[in-house]
Parts: sequence; structure tokens; C-alpha cells
Amino acid sequence: MNGEESSLRPQSLLLTFLGDQVLGRDVCVYSGSVIDVFERAGIGEQATRSTLTRMVKRGLLRRQREGRRMYFGLTEHSTAVLRDGEHRIWQAGAVNRDWDGTWTLLGFSLPESWQRQRHDLRSKLTWSGFGPLFSGLWIAPGEVDVSDLVSELGLSAHVKVFRAHADAGMDIGAMIEETWELAELASRYAEFVRRWQPWETASPEAEEALVLRLRLQAEWLQIIRRDPRLPVKHLPDDWPAEQAEKTFRAVHARLTPLARDAATRLLDLVPVRPDQT
Repeated sequence: MNGEESSLRPQSLLLTFLGDQVLGRDVCVYSGSVIDVFERAGIGEQATRSTLTRMVKRGLLRRQREGRRMYFGLTEHSTAVLRDGEHRIWQAGAVNRDWDGTWTLLGFSLPESWQRQRHDLRSKLTWSGFGPLFSGLWIAPGEVDVSDLVSELGLSAHVKVFRAHADAGMDIGAMIEETWELAELASRYAEFVRRWQPWETASPEAEEALVLRLRLQAEWLQIIRRDPRLPVKHLPDDWPAEQAEKTFRAVHARLTPLARDAATRLLDLVPVRPDQT
């Protein structure tokens, strides 16, 4: 690739790989095929095997033995994670032009000794598009359902959620700049364009295209999952998300035929057997 490669965890790459090759097909993939593809991506066999084992323990993968070979497939948990990512990439997109003026406000008050719970809540709120309006009051654009998030953390009694609209005199643009790290997010989008735009016209070999598309999708998902999808009309005029999304789609379309050809030749897939875990 041109320029520096972004930092991607093996688990992120593996989930992306499975979402691309396994999701919706009721198949499992041979561990040796995964190792082969990941070695082409610069990830060693031991790291790949460790990631597979760790993801099984976390309930993100299922194992299925066929003779002397071990195959891996998706669980309900990983399928839900990948469907969410699929929606973020292809339906929601990176640019929010449909905002209706609604905000979701979440207030919480936790005992001082609950440092871990406070950290977990803030992390999940950030992942769900919230930013800290004040220390115990967080805000997100649109109507965000946080019931599962709050219930999972066992904090239902300590959290209050409201839907709200800003007063006419409210400077929403200034509020956004104070609440979210716009400069960091813009830098991520700009770097994505710089790194991937040359591939809009490049012609890689099929095996390279398979690895490139894997990294392309993983990097793009990593960025947009950190993007709260703020209303575009309240963002700077030169906001780079739209250009980054155009680059993503153009490169993805160019790499896909070659990547599919390589996957057909390199991957050993078998149907899912319901009796396996």
C-alpha cells in the first residue's frame, strides 16, 4: 500500500474477513485458509491461531471439525455484530443528511466507587455516538436506543434518557465542536483518502486485491464506527467524510471482482452443521 498502513487488530481483520466471506452463507471456513490469507496480510500463523482461539472463547466463533481439519463459523453474537457493521457501511453511510433536529440526552449518576462501571458506560456511549455535554450528561444526534446498553451494564436504576430539541437561539455548531473531537475524526477521514485514493485506478493481482479489500473494509468500519454521524449542516463546509466515502466505494468496487476470484481459489468452505459448537 501507499504510505503507512493503519493499525488494525487481528480480531478486527478476522471479523471483517468472516463478514465478507461467511456472513449469510451458512458456511464455515478452514483455519488453514484463514492463516494463508492473513499471512498475505502480514499477520503470522501464531497470531492468527491465537485470535481464532480467543474469539471462540468469547463466543464470537464456532468450531466445526471435518476429518482432521478444523473449520470456523459465526455465532449469533458475531452475526449481530457483523450485521450492524454491514448496516453502518451500506445503509447508514458516513454523512448524515436526514437529521430531524432530535437529540438523545442520557444522564447518569454513579457512586464514586464505581470507577469501572463509569469507564464501561462512557466507552459504550462513545461507541454509540454520544459525546459528553457535561460530566454526567451525554448527548447524541437522533433517536438512539440505549436500553440494551444500559441493561447489559446493570445500570438501569442510575440512568435517565430523554429526547430533546435545541432552542432556536442555540449555537449547535459550537456545541458540537465542544462535545466531540472533530479535528481527530476529520484527520482520520483525510488520511483514509490519502492512503486509498491511489487504488481507485490501480490494478493489483487477485490475491493482493483480496487482502487489500479486507484492509479497506476493516479500516473504513473502524472510522465510521467512531463517527457519531453528526448532522452535516452543522459541520464545517470542508468536512471530509463524503470524499472518504466516495473513495471507499470506488476502491471497493474496483477490488471486488479480483478479490472474489482469489477467494474462490484460496478458501476451503464447508456447510454449517447444526450439531457443532
